[in-house]
Amino acid sequence: MSIAIRLGTGVAAAVLVATAAVPAAAQSSAPDEGNPPVYKGRVTAKSGLLLRDAPTRGAKVVRSEPYGAIVPIFCKTSGDSVGGNSYWYLLTDGTWAWGSAKYIANIGAVPRWC
Repeated sequence: MSIAIRLGTGVAAAVLVATAAVPAAAQSSAPDEGNPPVYKGRVTAKSGLLLRDAPTRGAKVVRSEPYGAIVPIFCKTSGDSVGGNSYWYLLTDGTWAWGSAKYIANIGAVPRWC
């Protein structure tokens, strides 16, 4: 095996180890790197928004967000209709809870489908 091949193999192994050692939170979430983009929304429900463990009105409430809160959104899906809006957003701030899109105003791009 030539020195160039051994050196190239060593460099490739070092890059793999360094990449694996970087925590997921520290890596970029740019769509061109294979990671989904981060979407944001603002809670518009005056009394706050109940977040649930499934995209249905009858699902268990896991927590709530106050009026005006900025929430990170992972994706959207269809579910129970709330005030004529059947879209629900999966929030990604640690609890992975669902909120009705009726009460979350998009900031920037509309979230992708789940």
